[in-house]
Amino acid sequence: MAGSSVDPTTLCLFDVDGTLTAARQKATPDMHQFLSELRRRVRVGVVGGSDLDKIKEQLGDDVIDRVDYVFAENGLVAYRYGQLHSVQNIQAYMGEEVLQDFINFCLNYLSKIKLPKKRGTFIEFRNGMLNVSPIGRSCSQEERIEFFELDKKEKIREKFVSVLKEEFAGKGLAFSIGGQISFDVFPEGWDKRYCLGIVEKDSYQRIHFFGDKTMPGGNDYEIFVDPRTIGHEVRSPEDTQRICKELFFNAIQNEVH
Repeated sequence: MAGSSVDPTTLCLFDVDGTLTAARQKATPDMHQFLSELRRRVRVGVVGGSDLDKIKEQLGDDVIDRVDYVFAENGLVAYRYGQLHSVQNIQAYMGEEVLQDFINFCLNYLSKIKLPKKRGTFIEFRNGMLNVSPIGRSCSQEERIEFFELDKKEKIREKFVSVLKEEFAGKGLAFSIGGQISFDVFPEGWDKRYCLGIVEKDSYQRIHFFGDKTMPGGNDYEIFVDPRTIGHEVRSPEDTQRICKELFFNAIQNEVH
């Protein structure tokens, strides 16, 4: 399809884990082909809670050239049309004292949790957020799945977040549970809605968002229910493709706005 057939008034924004890829896995060749075909029809962006290196691991080192927007860390590290657009910094926002108090509290709490397994990298410091993992981000894929199944039963992350909300009430922090083994901590308003402030300047008439963690407390919830987006809940990468093909691969050429 020729480039002139792209609808410049419509943007599709995709979560990464569970939406474009299986959790922490690489995108399949079929998904890469799908995104390439979709980009010939509408503008395409990805918004993930992970840092840029992790997004590249999953979607390819050339992801910033394969799509129109890449929003790492919810958009706090933003690429627009292949160029770095902006970077936010949680340390400057929170201040070192609050940041250290928070990290110390988390480490103390983590030391008291008994799990079947613990590994390493329990707190990851990113540009715009902290990522906290009770099992540790260096766990294997098998250990990741084991923890995820346990967490679904015992609500380990949910209980941890509840304690943090009480302890740090009034500090302007927000918490978001996503993926399988961790949760994100960031200043209020720095969830995935943050990226909408960037794309708003490009005057899209329709912004479709696709994500799997769309329930309250999930890291897709705020952007999913935001009035600026048309939210689509997906169950898998295959589900994402199915919905998009129904929406855009047949009807888009016939739409007249």
